[in-house]
Amino acid sequence: MRGALGGPRLLLRRLREVMAEPVSAQVRLDKIVILIAQNMIAEVCSVYVLRADQHLELYATEGLKHEAVHLTMMRAGEGLVGLIAESAEPLALSDAQAHPSFSYKPETGEEIYHSFLGVPILRGGNTLGVLVVQNRARRAYSEEEVEALQTTAMLLAEMIASGELQSLVVPGADIALRRPLALRGAPVADGVGLGHVVLHEPRVVVKQLVAEDSQSELRRLDAGIQAMRDQIDDLIERGDHIGAGEHREVLETVRMFAHDRGWLRRLREAVMTGLTAEAAVERVQNDARAKLQRQTDPYLRERLHDLDDLANRLLHQLTGQGSYADREALPENAILVARTMGPAALLEYERARLRGLVLEDGGPSSHVAIIARALGIPCVGEVANIADLVEQGDAIIVDGGSGEVQVRPQPDVEAAYAEKARLRARRQEQYHRLRDAPATTRDGVEIGLHMNAGLLIDMQHMGETGAASIGLFRTELQFMLASRFPRTSEQYALYKAVLDASPDKPVTFRTLDIGSDKVLPYMAKLEEENPALGWRAIRIGLDRPGLLRLQLRALLRAGAGRDLRIMFPMVATAAEFDEAKKIVEREVAHLRRHGYDLPTRLELGVMVEVPSLIWQLDEICARADFLSVGSNDLMQYLYAVDRDNKRVAGRFDVLSAPALRVLRKIAEKAAAHGTSLTLCGEMGGKPLEALALLAIGFRGLSMSPSGIGPVKAMILATPLRETSAFVAHLLDSDGAAPSLRAELRAFAEARDIPL
Repeated sequence: MRGALGGPRLLLRRLREVMAEPVSAQVRLDKIVILIAQNMIAEVCSVYVLRADQHLELYATEGLKHEAVHLTMMRAGEGLVGLIAESAEPLALSDAQAHPSFSYKPETGEEIYHSFLGVPILRGGNTLGVLVVQNRARRAYSEEEVEALQTTAMLLAEMIASGELQSLVVPGADIALRRPLALRGAPVADGVGLGHVVLHEPRVVVKQLVAEDSQSELRRLDAGIQAMRDQIDDLIERGDHIGAGEHREVLETVRMFAHDRGWLRRLREAVMTGLTAEAAVERVQNDARAKLQRQTDPYLRERLHDLDDLANRLLHQLTGQGSYADREALPENAILVARTMGPAALLEYERARLRGLVLEDGGPSSHVAIIARALGIPCVGEVANIADLVEQGDAIIVDGGSGEVQVRPQPDVEAAYAEKARLRARRQEQYHRLRDAPATTRDGVEIGLHMNAGLLIDMQHMGETGAASIGLFRTELQFMLASRFPRTSEQYALYKAVLDASPDKPVTFRTLDIGSDKVLPYMAKLEEENPALGWRAIRIGLDRPGLLRLQLRALLRAGAGRDLRIMFPMVATAAEFDEAKKIVEREVAHLRRHGYDLPTRLELGVMVEVPSLIWQLDEICARADFLSVGSNDLMQYLYAVDRDNKRVAGRFDVLSAPALRVLRKIAEKAAAHGTSLTLCGEMGGKPLEALALLAIGFRGLSMSPSGIGPVKAMILATPLRETSAFVAHLLDSDGAAPSLRAELRAFAEARDIPL
């Protein structure tokens, strides 16, 4: 390396020795800047650390005035040092004072120095500080010198991250890495959880940064890259997926990156500077992450996830460390933090120790969200970069009701949330006391409150909530969690166990509802322009009757000697229900021929979620034993709005006049035909929305277990006749407001109806 004594490898070895010395943090930093200055043949070497208030503080220097240490400050973006912190990119200048961003700090005595080289101190793509060398003479710094300084900055990043510099912090000037953060995401599962961070995919801990032999490290790197490529090729050949919701296209993209010459060249160059293979991967990924995080192009930002996946795979190959957190060693009060995770992964953790879940990807309708709600775990999704903003063991608070996440909270914030958690616990106790009370309005109208479920573990909530029945059992969850298509015997075992767990209360089983976002890992993903409107649910069952017949056979056998309710999803025409009914009849005949016991009573129902069925309600009511409104899909189809698309999901309200008029029409038709009717979408579990549903004629609601208590409390306080008249007036008046939410809330508050 031009102009350097002994090169970066010698510097790293000497720095490693300094790191091992039993000295104070300030003495260690002072020794480090001296070593760097000597090695780089620089008159000045300075370390600036980013504080929580976004100011850069001079922590150590060789060459500048020592009295400036812990005195010189500049804002992120101010001066050359601030520019490097903001851009997260190196900056090399032969005449620093001529640069428009140059900021003169008289207390440092730096006016005599002209050439300048600064690099960001990065960890996980986040800037922790800036490392600078300066010379009096005007000179150009080589690429090798920039690389050497970046490599050195890695050691400083680990020093900052370890908390060693905490002893040098003045009160109120905490290091940025440890600053409190208030983040916001999408509310997924209600509840408040206080605890400590457990990373679902823990960062690989690179214990040795400095290489003893660069050539052997290059060989280790090449071997790790080849093993990683073989792993990716194997996954593609098997048609497997990376995590949940990632499919073949993602694997192909990752494979492309794994053969990228530029990426491989940067890795090898980093090794040649004296780093181990693991440290080289970490350094290159830190640089890439810092650059891509600052991109505004969503495509480029999305590529960051691909690069992260690639780097993590390579690190796991090189270190042999496990990819996931140790399920057995989960601490008390664990808050799980993950970029993304599948529903099966969540179930592997010990529920008693989990206090919350925070996801970078994964909204309210994701599969893991369904599991979180079933387990009663407070959960917030869509929290940007959460996995990079926290460290293992950080204090964290999750508010699943508001979507707020507090990282490293201040004592007063923690106390406020602890009080909120206590109040919620007291409210839950009040709801628990209502468990055995009949869900009857103030004027004596009885309402059926049912529970949504999808797993055997959900059944424990039946007794806890006092639900009248299982209004919706999602059979697809068993298929989504399995590594292969469940056999008839396995399906039978689950359905029988569910019915055994509810001996005196009915269970409504929904047949397999896959397609759209519900992809089975062992089924080839069908390429569709609009999967939400494509080949899914009953359409798959009718086109592949063998799948439907096997499930119906398992259900009929499990229901032997009992009442059995089966419901078909995504029915668009009365003819589709007729076709499904014929398949059921054939299976009944088959089982009877082979001497199997049959259900004592069999009821077949339809989910009303496709708008076309609204104009066939007379026909469907005449054919079906019961109806259940799937409000989630019905509303998205009614408004042509993808509920998972953030740009449009908020453009309509389920309490708008058009939505409520449609739902009222369904309730009126069902009542006229004497057909049993429930609603099993998300809106049924929210007190205000449930109040509107009761007002327009619904007398049965099915919801998540957590919603039953609040909805029952609302029912007990509701004068239904008055509410119905009020809502009818709003719906029938000309020029109804875009949403009835405000009027309905004011009505409820005036009558002390708890919401």
